Amino acid sequence: MSAQEAFEGLSSNEQAVLVDVRTRAEWSFVGLPDLRAIGKEPILSEWQSFPPSGPRPEFVADVSDLLAKKGLDQNAPIYFLCRSGARSQAAAIALTQAGYTQCFNISDGFEGPLDADGHRGTQSGWKASGLPWIQN
Repeated sequence: MSAQEAFEGLSSNEQAVLVDVRTRAEWSFVGLPDLRAIGKEPILSEWQSFPPSGPRPEFVADVSDLLAKKGLDQNAPIYFLCRSGARSQAAAIALTQAGYTQCFNISDGFEGPLDADGHRGTQSGWKASGLPWIQN
């Protein structure tokens, strides 16, 4: 789904949650979705650490624990976000295989694909859609 559709889902459903699966470096240097206006904050859990060496084996357990701490069960809508939609798709599949019933991939991620000049964040994705975000 698009970033705009995900934001609408997060805004309209109290149980909906955003899981950002990018790396710590991306959160720090590229920015984070800002959900404060809708009374939420994203769950941050790296799908893979930097440098990439495959998915973190503890990812599903970590996210499951963080969801449980928020009082959410396996039927809560979960929106997954990464840079451009690939890692978040893999994360959504992993949680679906673990029994979660409403896992959605934000297809263009936080920054979207590269434009003609080789830059991200200009064509599609969370930032280019004009959705709220912050940067440290």
